[in-house]
Amino acid sequence: MKVARQTTLRDHTALAGVGVHSGLPVTLTLHPADAGTGLTFVRTCIEGRQDCAIAADMSAVTATEFATVLGDASGPLVSTAEHVLAALSGLGVDNAVVEIDGPEAPIMDGSAAAFVAAIDQVGIETLDQPRRYIRVLKPVRVAMGDAVGEISPNPRGFRIEAEVEFDHALIGRQALTIDVKPETFRREIARARTFGFMRDVATLWNSGYALGASLENTLVVSDNRILNPEGTRFPDEFVRHKVLDAVGDLALAGAPLLGTYRSVRGGHKLNHAVLCALMSDTSAWAWADTKVPRPARGNVDVAPRLAPAFGPDVS
Repeated sequence: MKVARQTTLRDHTALAGVGVHSGLPVTLTLHPADAGTGLTFVRTCIEGRQDCAIAADMSAVTATEFATVLGDASGPLVSTAEHVLAALSGLGVDNAVVEIDGPEAPIMDGSAAAFVAAIDQVGIETLDQPRRYIRVLKPVRVAMGDAVGEISPNPRGFRIEAEVEFDHALIGRQALTIDVKPETFRREIARARTFGFMRDVATLWNSGYALGASLENTLVVSDNRILNPEGTRFPDEFVRHKVLDAVGDLALAGAPLLGTYRSVRGGHKLNHAVLCALMSDTSAWAWADTKVPRPARGNVDVAPRLAPAFGPDVS
């Protein structure tokens, strides 16, 4: 087997939009980075402070209630980091600097599609340094009420098995199993949008959240219909977005995972808890060799969820 090499972007690329919670305009620029840099956020335009760099690492997570928020001892710096992280990780980008001039990544259309398109436009470059993987050695399980997350060994690659269940006729129970590779992420996951329920909107607005949410960036469910004129992009778009969020949240491990992650009624909080439980148990993981893992057959199975971008983790 050939040695797997680290990657970065061939050039910088920028996107502009609004934050789903703040409603404020923001520009996010992706820059190439040297081997060994990993994924790093640089927050600019902080009033009264110099630009601040922060590694995309599980230890930098300061909140998971409404989105994945990264920060340092001074407080939160970047909110809603999960979609751009999912795009970078899902496409196999090991090293990049994410420069952002506001407190929240742009929501774009509520999915990772715009970030994928921006990365595809500039392309991915292979570097000279070998890639390291985090190999899961034994199952690690976390339960939070009726939400359960578990990561277990899978030497062939990274697989996600997600299940959601809502007491709503338009959603019900949805399940998806997928081997996360660039081609499957791009085709099956990247376009799945964040979602929420119309009944929650007034409460969230009154609390200062979801100020940038709209039908342009969120899949909105009322009591009896999807409010977006175009409907859903996939019949099971809800669970697919759950997978997207998990890819982004688990990218905070700092290296590609060789393991299977199973999430039942989960969200950002559960994703982060499982990752912390794994990495804190030194007998549960090890650095893998740098050979390309034997590819598993592509797998997308459907059976008969980040919670909404504008709501907390719910199930």
